[in-house]
This record gives sequence, C-alpha cells and structure tokens, in this order.
Amino acid sequence: MLTEPLRVGRATVRNRIVFTAHLTGYAEDGLPTARHAAYYGERARTAGLVITEEHAVHPDDQPYEHMIRGHDPAVVPGLRTVADAVHAHGSLVLAQLNHNGPQASGMYSRAPVRGPSPLPDPMFREVPVELTESDLDVIVAGYAQVTRHVVAAGLDGVELQCSQASLVRCFLSPATNHRSDEHGGPLRNRARLLLRIVGAVRAELGDRVLAVRLGQEEGLPVGELAAVGALLETAGVDLLNTTIGVATSSLHLVEPSMHTPSGYATHVPSAVRAAVSVPVVAVGRFTTREQGEQVLREGHADLVGFARGLVAGPAFERACVGCNQECVGRVGMNRALGCAVNPRAGRESTLGRHGSRSVTPGPPRRRVTVVGGGPAGLRAAATAAARGHRVTLHERGRLGGQLALAALAPGRAELGFVVRDLVAECGANGVRITDDEPELDAEVVVLATGARPARRWAGALDVCDVLDGTAAPTGRVLVVDELGFHQATSVAELLAQRGCEVEVVTPAMVVGQDLGLTLDREGFRRRAHDLGVRLTTDTLVTGVGEGVTLVHHPTGRTRVREVDAVVEAVPPQPADELWETLRGRPGVHRIGDCLAPRRMDAAIRDGERVAVAL
Repeated sequence: MLTEPLRVGRATVRNRIVFTAHLTGYAEDGLPTARHAAYYGERARTAGLVITEEHAVHPDDQPYEHMIRGHDPAVVPGLRTVADAVHAHGSLVLAQLNHNGPQASGMYSRAPVRGPSPLPDPMFREVPVELTESDLDVIVAGYAQVTRHVVAAGLDGVELQCSQASLVRCFLSPATNHRSDEHGGPLRNRARLLLRIVGAVRAELGDRVLAVRLGQEEGLPVGELAAVGALLETAGVDLLNTTIGVATSSLHLVEPSMHTPSGYATHVPSAVRAAVSVPVVAVGRFTTREQGEQVLREGHADLVGFARGLVAGPAFERACVGCNQECVGRVGMNRALGCAVNPRAGRESTLGRHGSRSVTPGPPRRRVTVVGGGPAGLRAAATAAARGHRVTLHERGRLGGQLALAALAPGRAELGFVVRDLVAECGANGVRITDDEPELDAEVVVLATGARPARRWAGALDVCDVLDGTAAPTGRVLVVDELGFHQATSVAELLAQRGCEVEVVTPAMVVGQDLGLTLDREGFRRRAHDLGVRLTTDTLVTGVGEGVTLVHHPTGRTRVREVDAVVEAVPPQPADELWETLRGRPGVHRIGDCLAPRRMDAAIRDGERVAVAL
C-alpha cells in the first residue's frame, strides 16, 4: 500500500511515504544551500512527498541561528535547487512555513518575542508581547509573501506549521491563548488567525498543494484538533499532517527515544481522519516500511511520515534506533544535523553513495585487514568493500563489541539493529569475517580493537561485567556515574528490575546529564522513580574498601556508605597494544575506541572516514 499513488488536491503523490519537516542547521546566512538540495534529493528517491524544514515568515522570528529566512526574496534560487533535486525523482516538495511566536528567543533577533497572550514558554521563559490586530495583519501578509517565493522557486506547495513550535498553535490552544477579543474563547475564534492565513496563502498558491500540520498537546485535546481539521477542509486545505507534543515542554513526545514504541501517536491521525475527507498523514516513530504498511492497513491515515527513519536509511537500508545522538542532540546544540548510524547524512553534496568523493572512478583495489568487529571496524569494512577493496575482518569475540553489549540493557535492544545492519552490509559487499589470526601483512591494516574497563577501584565491578553476565550483584548496589550517559542509568535500571536496592551517584549536577540532549532524561527519571532508584548528585567517590567514601564537593562533607557492590561507569582505556606494535608502519590506521573511547556515532564516523581515505 505504501507504493500506491494518491491524489492530493490537484496533484498526485507517487507513493504514500512522506519525508516530514525537521530542522537541519544547513542554512547559510539564512538561505537554503546545495547541502539542503542533496539531502532532500537523496530522500526523494524513496519518499513521494518531501516537506522542507520551516521558513520564517517575519524577520523578528529567529529562534535559532540557522533558520531559513523565507521572507527574504534571496531564498528563491536556493529553493529552486531543492525543487529540482526532488523533482528529479518524480516526487513532490512542499516548503514548511512558520512563525514560532512565544516558543522562541530574542537571542538572535534582538527583538522581543510575540504571542497571543503575555504568557512565557516554559523553556525560553521570555514574556511575549501580546499581538495586536495590526500585528496579525503583518504576519498574515508575511505568510503570503513567503508563499510567493515558494511559487517562484517552483515548489509544489506549502505546509503551514500549526504544531510543535508555532504561533498559530499558541492561538489555537486555550493553554496559551487567554485573549478576550475575537481571537480568544471558543475554538472558532482561536482558529481565526489560522483560517486567515489559509485564505491568504491559498490566494498565492493557486492550484498548488496547501497542507497544514496539526499537533495534539495538553492544551489542545484530540477532539478539538479534529474539529480544526474539519474547519481547514472547508477552507480549502488539501492535506492534513499530524504530530504530538510541543517543541519545548514535551519535546520528548515529538522526537521520542528508543524507549518509545512505534505508533505511539496514531490516535491523533485516526481522530482527524474520522472528521475529514482530505488525506491525513500519520507520524509516530515509524522507521520501517512494514510499520508504515500497518498504519495504512489499520486505517489510521492515508500517508505515513518518516523523518529520522529516512535520515538513517534513505532507502530503509538501515534502521533508525532512536538514539537521538547526532540528529536531535546536534541540532539542540546549534549544530548541523547528522546521524549516528549513517555518517553520510547531511554530507550527500560532498560524498557519493558509497562514501567516495565521486561515484566514479573507484579507487585502486587493495587488500585490507580490519582487526575488531565493533561498530568502527564493521563500518570501515563495509565501506571499504563497497568501494572495491578486498576486505577481511577479524573478530574473536562478539560482533558489535560494546554496542552489542549495550543492547542487552533495558529499553536499549534496538542498538542491536545497528550491529545487524552493519553485519548485513559487510556480507552484501563481500567482506570476509573470520576469527583467525589477523593478516597483518595486508597493504592496509585498520585497528578497531576497542577499549577495556579502567578498573579504578579494587573489588568494584564495571558496567560491562553486569551486562555480559560476568557478575550478578545483589542487595545494596552503588552505581558510579562519571560518564553522564546511558552506561550508568541503564545498569541501574537493570539491577533495580532484578530486585537490587540501587543508588546512582555522580559528581555532576544531574545523573545522566547528557540524557537531556537525546531527550532520554525525563523517561529515565520516571522509570527510576518507579523502581525506587536513588539519584545522588554533586558527589565524588574517593575510595572503595570497607565502605564507599563519598564526598559532597559543594560542601566538602564526607561520609562512608556501606554497600554490597559497587558498579563503575567511568572512562575506559584504549585497547591499543597492537597499535603500539605496528605504529609507524605505512598503511596502518586505528579507529574507534582504541584511538579514543567515545560513543557509537564517533566510532562509526571513524570507520567511514578511514575507508573513504583508502
């Protein structure tokens, strides 16, 4: 069913797959770039409909540095390259138009934010200026102006964002709209601005596609959202897209981590579809064709939206695992979007489909030995073989290394998909995988031998000991978090589920501090509370012996804790002995944790980098 075409307004979409709008950070000086065109074009090979990231409709709306200035006529040439790249594959492309309203900051614009009422957003905490009727006239005109630019660039239409980060959503929701004039109160009044924008945009679009993205959130229940959908159909909208949550207080619902199952938000498009006859798009952490087929088969929607699923695998060739490290995490730090499992994401304009600088000609065929079958070694082997080299990968233990081990933790099983996909890619490209002694006389030797636990305190366990079953602590367990990521928190959950009395202690101000970047922190804290896991911050472990010596570093207070076991999550040490033997020899490279212990995305990036350079 995903492959079936569908009529949307006066256009026909060649299949039911939608690459939905999301921030990329690829704009330069507020304008679309060749990087955008290559990125969207690559996904248009699979998606029948591509929706770009948001375009600002007013100069004062710049909540982040790399927002596209849709109101500037200078966007037209860049948008035209995007349209050409998508149209080359027979797909349609819409530009998303938006004003972030109070869900923004004056950091870049140096102007106050504006909203329906002077109510600050819980994340940005800036009190907005209440918009007047004349202000709204300017905003409506801004939407019309950007639409003219989109039409001039040859795109197939626009999508109006009224969902996770939108002034219009703030008007729709009684939680953020406290007005007493004709824009407040009953739903019809709260929808007045949206309907005015629809009318102005339709006048500029002609028969091109007009879509609206609606979002269900605490202040806007799904029943009201369906009623808005019905109003929009009457107003001439061709397509309704959906989402759940808002981009500040509940962003973990918009871009959920792997702890959230696929299809968690299908109740939203189901309710909207029951109220309208125009096509409806479902989203909800869909990452495979099979999940999309199920959505259509069960009647939740007419099209299925994929974002991270097509970032990770533009043709569904590898799975997105919801790690959020290089997509959500990087964009949240004002960096360009990437992907932990797809090192080519966002680099399509400079790298070929197999990682080469050009798809032709291929490099000279060389004999390559890769030592170590973790994510770095597997990625290096797969890419080198795809580029024509004769590759042998040597691994005596488990393929996937510590990534395969991490997949044994609660809620982290999808990490095993990364290993599965890398192994499959190696097989498809002709990599020979063996547990024999490595062939160190090869023309190229790539060392991906990983890292080992640091073993900081005698008698303490490492998180790897618990995950691989080497140790099974019981009773009172102290987990030491000096990494700030999933290592400590995952093992704490595992042990608590087994009945241990668990406390996590960290010298940082927050246990698992980097989980905030990947939108995992809220879920972990809820699960930890339910499991009775204690979280102790600002505390150093200075000794492990008869008891554990803890120092509260803001005050210097020292105490000794009696426990039955200590589990360390501390920086590991590179397993670089083979490198020390071979260093200085031409053609020898080291990558991944044996170079410097880091995270999955860095290991995979290292593997890609060294293979491309061969």
